[in-house]
Amino acid sequence: METLKQRVEAALNKVRPGLQADGGDVELVDVEEDGVVKVRLTGACGGCPMSQMTLKMGIEKVLKQEVAEVKEVVSL
Repeated sequence: METLKQRVEAALNKVRPGLQADGGDVELVDVEEDGVVKVRLTGACGGCPMSQMTLKMGIEKVLKQEVAEVKEVVSL
């Protein structure tokens, strides 16, 4: 059986191609027991003014759809 962290990583792999197409990426930092996923946006995504929208409307939306335990995604 997959762990929560493995399931989150698999879901992140679904959004990675879009981020990489724009010269960025997302790195999984931690998955907490309360459903908070901590990520780090890297490359072009790190300094992008739209990164918060990408995080909430893109990454968080997909993770919540794919992994029911995910409550929130925060960027470090």
